[in-house]
Amino acid sequence: MHKYKIVHLIHNDKFIVPFMDFIAKHFDENEHLFVYLFDDNVVKYPIPESRNVLNLCNRYLGRKNIFGLSKALNPLMEKAEKIILHGLFSDDLINYLYYHQYFLKKCYWVMWGGDLYGHIDPIKIWKNIFRLHRRRKVVQEMGGLITYIKGDYELVCKHYGAAGKYYECFMYTSNLYKEYDIKHKEHSTINIQLGNSADLTNNHIEVLNELRKYKGENIKIFIPLSYGNQEYAKEVIAKGKELFGDKFVALTEFMPFDKYLEFLGEIDIAIFAHKRQQAMGNTITLLGLGKKVYMRSDITPWKLFKDINVNIFDIENIELKLIAEKDRLNNQKNIKEYFSRENYLNQLRNLFEGE
Repeated sequence: MHKYKIVHLIHNDKFIVPFMDFIAKHFDENEHLFVYLFDDNVVKYPIPESRNVLNLCNRYLGRKNIFGLSKALNPLMEKAEKIILHGLFSDDLINYLYYHQYFLKKCYWVMWGGDLYGHIDPIKIWKNIFRLHRRRKVVQEMGGLITYIKGDYELVCKHYGAAGKYYECFMYTSNLYKEYDIKHKEHSTINIQLGNSADLTNNHIEVLNELRKYKGENIKIFIPLSYGNQEYAKEVIAKGKELFGDKFVALTEFMPFDKYLEFLGEIDIAIFAHKRQQAMGNTITLLGLGKKVYMRSDITPWKLFKDINVNIFDIENIELKLIAEKDRLNNQKNIKEYFSRENYLNQLRNLFEGE
């Protein structure tokens, strides 16, 4: 059996294949093995057929199959120098790692957000106290924690007692700055984007109520609702139409990426009311396009953007003023430099080749 230096344990998601392609282009792909374990959504995200891809999707679900999962994974894990966990969502993966703690010092957790924040809520902790015990034990023993948001790393240390090394890394190409040639279209209204999906965490209705004081102004409010909870989307649409009439536009159909970029190009102000790190790809793109972005000042991305000298705005003080030209240019420059391909490559080299 070929010895792979780095084993990636992954679930089937839209970010994975572009990441694999980037590795193949810039690193020795013979050193990397990608093991698909969960989310067998092959219709939406086909799994590549390659010598360094192993598809175990959903073959070993449930505690009764822990022996089968161990038999499949242990030889790979034993030979690997580093094991990169792309998200920590699965109880089956947690159970496997709990029973194989001798692998944990060479495990590195790529934090996605939901796999962190979904397990530090006091109510959820009380309801899942035994599951949390295993998760905490696993995280405490890990060798490394991967995120580009230092505040998320600090949360893991605080809530889990983690002691693994911090690795600053964007991890997925979706977080990179990209230069887009978007034709500017003149519009007479102030165009506002609210949220990025039909998920309750966007807190749309709270913000719509806050914006109602501007309903007499020359505005248009756009809310992307094409994916997420569609029952919740109906509530948002009803409230938006009630408060703003034809100044409210619900985007309920999926848009191809080029069309979505055109849409973002026409936005003047974006408001993200998430109470945790979320919608970062969207936020980075909007800031790179020179848009004014509002978010909560008590979430971890706020400090990230302030640290790289990007001017964002507090959701507690929403105004309809457009972003100043000097702020727009400053933001574009700093987003371009920090979220660059060169910085990303250096981060990955440090992760793969460093101690």
